Amino acid sequence: MSGKDVFELRSAKPSWLIRLGSWVVSKRPSVFPQTAGAVRGFLEGRKLPVDAPMPTGFERRFTVERWQAAGHECVTLHPKAGKGAKHIVYFHGGGFVLPMFKEHWPLVAALVDFTGASVTVPLYPVAPEATRKAQDAAADAAYVQIASEWAPGDIVLSGDSAGGHMVLALALRLVRAGDPLPGKLVLFAPWLDVTMADDAMREVEPHDIMLKVDALRELGKAWASDTDPASPECSPLYTPDSELAQIPPTQIFVGRHDIFVIDSRSFARRLCAAGGEVKLYEYAGAPHVFMALTPTREAKDCLGLVREFLKE
Repeated sequence: MSGKDVFELRSAKPSWLIRLGSWVVSKRPSVFPQTAGAVRGFLEGRKLPVDAPMPTGFERRFTVERWQAAGHECVTLHPKAGKGAKHIVYFHGGGFVLPMFKEHWPLVAALVDFTGASVTVPLYPVAPEATRKAQDAAADAAYVQIASEWAPGDIVLSGDSAGGHMVLALALRLVRAGDPLPGKLVLFAPWLDVTMADDAMREVEPHDIMLKVDALRELGKAWASDTDPASPECSPLYTPDSELAQIPPTQIFVGRHDIFVIDSRSFARRLCAAGGEVKLYEYAGAPHVFMALTPTREAKDCLGLVREFLKE
């Protein structure tokens, strides 16, 4: 695949519904701190946040399984017709410090509906109450359990934002250990460099209704704790080419009003240059994790591409 083939602008003009959705989100209180100075107060002494409960209607729409990995709940949704041919392991976003949002559940349901796959959501512990290594242990345990029941090639790792980071981190741990790899990776607006080093993000920042560079840099430091935030373990963007070349075929989806579009481009270039199979799809005017706005044209296009990718 040539460098030119790696990138595709899927939507050159935002739909009216994505504009409306962005406006509505912009009027709500931000779920993330907006300045570096606000991060400490945001994290210290807070009441432990809890995962948004699965909507009760899901019990009618899907066959639901609840189980545990490393002591943490996992929820699996199967199509009513039976287990899917593929199994998506989905890691939710939240900057590593926030649990499952209620907005994540419709996206998870849409993944089942669009792809016919079974989807598992590990409800992993969040920082700073839990360490980065505890999050990794929960992710590893969930994958090991699913890989004991499904052929690894039929497993797809997916996630949004910090969850997209967790997907890559898990895949790279499997590479380093020489363990069986999943068949594909699907990344929604992944957080790839917790140091937020690329100044090009400043040009996108005024358009991003959720994320701010300085605040995320401080969150990244707090999450990394005593590990260098710029290490490949904390920032997959800096993974050596020899490891990048071994990760499964990857698709990335990101809006152009999302500061993570900058590192998504850099990562896609690096992965392609290393010999990996990658495609980056961008959407004009779309906000961070726009695919969670499931009624929009952009979200439907994204999920349709995921469906076709899983068929390949």
